[in-house]
Amino acid sequence: MSFDIASILVAMTLGMATMALALFAVMDGANRAARFAQVSAGLQACGWTLLLVSGLAAPLSRADAILSTLSMAFISGSFACSAAAFELWAGRKALHKTPAVLGIFLTAGYGLGFADYSFRVGWANGLLALQMAFITVTLLKKPAAGMARWRWLPIVGLTVQGMVTACRAVLGAFYPEDFPAFLTPHPVNVVFAFAGNCTAILIMIGMLLAHRDEAVQALERLAATDGLTGVLNRRAWLALANARLASHAVDAGRIGVLIIDIDHFKHINDTRGHEAGDRTLQLFARLMQEACCPGELVCRYGGEEFCVLVPGGQGAVANFDRRLRASLAGTMFDTLGHQVTYSAGLVTCMPGDQQMSALLLRADEALYHAKATGRNRTIDAVNLRSLAETAN
Repeated sequence: MSFDIASILVAMTLGMATMALALFAVMDGANRAARFAQVSAGLQACGWTLLLVSGLAAPLSRADAILSTLSMAFISGSFACSAAAFELWAGRKALHKTPAVLGIFLTAGYGLGFADYSFRVGWANGLLALQMAFITVTLLKKPAAGMARWRWLPIVGLTVQGMVTACRAVLGAFYPEDFPAFLTPHPVNVVFAFAGNCTAILIMIGMLLAHRDEAVQALERLAATDGLTGVLNRRAWLALANARLASHAVDAGRIGVLIIDIDHFKHINDTRGHEAGDRTLQLFARLMQEACCPGELVCRYGGEEFCVLVPGGQGAVANFDRRLRASLAGTMFDTLGHQVTYSAGLVTCMPGDQQMSALLLRADEALYHAKATGRNRTIDAVNLRSLAETAN
């Protein structure tokens, strides 16, 4: 059975153009990964279009050289953009420059050596295969964000197409007399055309799935964080705190909680305006996060109240309290133009505590006592309980 390579490649190019339009329609381009994916799809479609059009020009003519070189630039640029998109979706912030550098070398070498058939076929296909191999190896690395099961679709496609492209490089460079132009129905060309179709589909589906996973993760973050301060909200913090408490059920005293209320916050809103109040909350939350050690969880509990969960018990909570007060004293006035203090209730886990609500109730009582006795202080619920027992 013989195959019309041109028809296969035309169908592939039309499919790529359709998928490129789909990516532009589905992805809003609001982040870097989506923009890289959209550009990648557009470049791939344009690259194969130019390569097909170059077949209409006279062989080795200026038009053939220009169109073919541009097609290589677009196709290699597409792989470089795909690599960047996949790295971002995998949670990596520092992007490798290798795919882009390979694309630049590919285009420059292809244009300069266009007159030499064996060189340009070996050079272009060899560097394209290297680009695909680099993307595949990058995708095989453990992602920094989520499970990223979508990775296996482009991995399979790029592995197959990369192997076929490497074969084209070897045949074109070392056996040019047995390996005709890409539109000739040579077995390797046929496999390459079909592999290209499948890989394009797998990459586009992988991009759509990655974009979907990213949107789901963004919604989960929004549901778990306070919109003004960026720290955990009450619901998410309670869920995590109860899970931590359950894991320490047989290790009493190794979980501590500090519930914090910013002193005279209403006065800040009334005298300086709600915008100043918002800035105060944002800076306070940031300083709380900066005061945290690994494993400590901060949340905005409601209004001007914050909570922090501290593994390590009473001493660790007291250390957090000291770090935060020192940070406030050195930052708040310089940044906002007014000093900010807080009152707090400190509590540690006791035998029998199974729900965070029990700790929060004791911490809230200690907080109330701190506010009632002059504010700008932290009261330990254990000391408050001792005072109550003495009074009785």
